[in-house]
Amino acid sequence: MSSETQNTQSQAPLVAHLIELRNRLLKSVLVILLCFLALYAIANELYLVVSEPLRALLPEGSSLIATEVASPFLAPLKLTFFIAVLISIPFTLYQAWAFIAPALYKNEKKLAIPLLISSIFLFYGGVIFAYYVVLPLVFGFFTSVGPGEVTVMTDINNYLNFVLKLFFAFGVTFEIPIATYLLIKAGVTTVASLSKKRPYIILGCFVMGMLITPPDIFSQTLLAIPMWLLFELGLLAGRTVKQEEKEDETEENLDNENQETN
Repeated sequence: MSSETQNTQSQAPLVAHLIELRNRLLKSVLVILLCFLALYAIANELYLVVSEPLRALLPEGSSLIATEVASPFLAPLKLTFFIAVLISIPFTLYQAWAFIAPALYKNEKKLAIPLLISSIFLFYGGVIFAYYVVLPLVFGFFTSVGPGEVTVMTDINNYLNFVLKLFFAFGVTFEIPIATYLLIKAGVTTVASLSKKRPYIILGCFVMGMLITPPDIFSQTLLAIPMWLLFELGLLAGRTVKQEEKEDETEENLDNENQETN
């Protein structure tokens, strides 16, 4: 067989994988676009819902304002796109899973599916926590400490950027249990090692809260404490790693014994 033929055969699977990846990416983009088009008709109503935590706390006579000409159009548009991406996350992750699943072993698939599902719910949980718990407390603090003679009138685009930043920060933060579990499962660290470093990790949580959230103690604490608790949850999940490894070894031994018997 010539070298050119061998190169052609070796490139064929790569090309097929790239085509599959392209198709799955296009499907994900299409679903995001469909969600966006479906939500576009109620873009202004969605903005009102997202701005409710601040509008409910504004003093009488205050309101949100638009300081740029295009803000009344662009701000709801940006929010609608963000919500469309948020809604399509399960489908996008499914496409990623369908692409990599054929290359995984049986025990890896068994682990990946619950992690994938739990990561989706944790991200949504972080966004919901930010909306219902963090935003009312943060805005309650901001609107109460200002001088009485100053009228609070926040720009709608600046408000949206602030809120989306918090949504993303808390959504990613709620993935800490998954990240902790995977680090322990991969052998990068151990439960005992992480337990010894707990004081430094708690300090790191508050430092991250200070860097990610606005410069007030409430939002920093509201991010740091869940980060620490979620880290503890990841440690609890990590304690099951040895038990799972023993079960996998038992299953492999049984399969080997069955094969030898046959």
